[in-house]
Amino acid sequence: MKLVDRTKNSAAAVALLSLSTLSAGFLEASPAFARDAQQPVLTASAVAVADKYAADAAEQIFKEGGNAVDAAVAIAFSLAVTYPEAGNIGGGGFMTLYVKGKPYFLDYRERAPLAATRTMYQDDKGNVIPGKSLYGWDAVGVPGTVEGMWEAQRRFGKLKWKQVLAPAIQYARDGFVVDEQLAKRGEEASKEFGGKTNFDQYFSEMKAGTTFRQPDLAAVLTRIANDGAKDFYDGKTADLIAAAMKQGGALITKRDLQEYKAVWRQPVEASWNGYEIITAPPPSSGGVGLVQLLKMKAMLAPQFKDVPLNSPQYIHLIAEIEKRVFADRAQYLGDPDFYKVPVAQLTDDAYLAKRVAEVDPDKPSDTKSVQPGLGTSMPEKAETTHFSVVDKWGNAVSNTYTINGYFGSGEVVPGAGIVLNDEMDDFSSKPGVPNMFGVVGSDANAIAPKKRPLSSMTPTILTKDGKVALVIGTPGGSRIFTSIFQVINNIYDFKMPLKDAVAAMRFHHQLLPPNTIFWEPYQPINGDLAKQVEAKGYVLKGQDFSGDIQAIRIDGDTPEAVADPRGRGVTRVIQ
Repeated sequence: MKLVDRTKNSAAAVALLSLSTLSAGFLEASPAFARDAQQPVLTASAVAVADKYAADAAEQIFKEGGNAVDAAVAIAFSLAVTYPEAGNIGGGGFMTLYVKGKPYFLDYRERAPLAATRTMYQDDKGNVIPGKSLYGWDAVGVPGTVEGMWEAQRRFGKLKWKQVLAPAIQYARDGFVVDEQLAKRGEEASKEFGGKTNFDQYFSEMKAGTTFRQPDLAAVLTRIANDGAKDFYDGKTADLIAAAMKQGGALITKRDLQEYKAVWRQPVEASWNGYEIITAPPPSSGGVGLVQLLKMKAMLAPQFKDVPLNSPQYIHLIAEIEKRVFADRAQYLGDPDFYKVPVAQLTDDAYLAKRVAEVDPDKPSDTKSVQPGLGTSMPEKAETTHFSVVDKWGNAVSNTYTINGYFGSGEVVPGAGIVLNDEMDDFSSKPGVPNMFGVVGSDANAIAPKKRPLSSMTPTILTKDGKVALVIGTPGGSRIFTSIFQVINNIYDFKMPLKDAVAAMRFHHQLLPPNTIFWEPYQPINGDLAKQVEAKGYVLKGQDFSGDIQAIRIDGDTPEAVADPRGRGVTRVIQ
């Protein structure tokens, strides 16, 4: 199960379009891909997305002849309008692609401003200032979503750029009916941001059952449709963002926007159980963590033999694996453009065999004894969103993007209606000090100008014999890759139907707090199961967020899509 480490020379793999040389042709059709026709290999295209409006947008794009990348970009922009708590153009993310039988990965994660400093969230005594990296203009990283979508569609899309923006523009201009869940999240955000940000000026009228219109955002999206990413990074929209930042006393300037670039990186790839895993490389910790979990569980097959799914012993063994993965995450993972991440070593079979040998099959290992395994001794919030797309030609997109917390920093760009992220909280404000999820980071994730913060986002594609078998991802902060890991196990180790595999109970352990198992409200650990887990030496703790898996599985030539019952997701199979 050798993992292919292709992240070392990621800078050499960058294929970017200079904003100063935008071609009007890209605003029309993506010429190289449009001319190179493929033959259908599946009976239908399919999407699993966060809401019905995004599903409608994707269906429209497919009916107009678009491919998986066109649909993905349309979904992303649509969710920026109709799923404003997490969908965005004011944040960033990762896209894993499988196009014409080849894997790709696009990093459009936010970056720290040019004026950022290592201690910018500390007081004069070196203590972290509560809330400074979570709320308001100071919490914002340079957004990457628009550049990421532009770059993906420019390289692989078939349709005109304006076509893929059209659904989002319509939703912003004409409005959409507000879902009860969205309205509730808006009310909760209003309480959280109360008096700290300008959130209520833009979202106080967002009531369940009413039509919510966003004319400022419609104008922005129209300019992006006409001018491409250039508008967001060097045009009128860039001017509006820079002016808002200046007025708020924050660090991001127009130069920050002008210098932002998305990066094509080599994905993490590994063989497992007869499948090829294609997943996220650093600055995501998720791909490395997912591969570590899958390999370590396979190595522990004798200990897992005849152990029922989600039994006390199963929960214990998984926690022992996760404990070691999070120890490595805290020490070694960061932005590969600033820090040499030892991906190959962390996922090497011999290394993982040593880690597996440390697992105590009977009781929790002492937390203090679980050190990073290579010799020395953090997550984003849960409110991200994910969507999965497969087209009839066999191409696939797994995309996870975020503004970090629900409604990000709580700040909205005046005159633009753009909700801005609070992604700076994903850095280690002070190495060794836990962030809001209780996860610690090291110098590898310390703040530096133009650096991308460590993430757990894990958009993943599994292939078999060169064909897509599974497209999967979820929001959930540090719970992301542990959730994906459990669903993959449900599907392939326990032979569960996709719908059941996604709906099944999920739990989480992350080294700190010591010997703590987090359970979810959708499928809680309670009753006799709770007593038995506690008897093994664990503390049980509830969490508000359950994840929102969006998955597509291919059986032969037929796609099956499932949206997590925990969210308001929708699936669509388009003939």
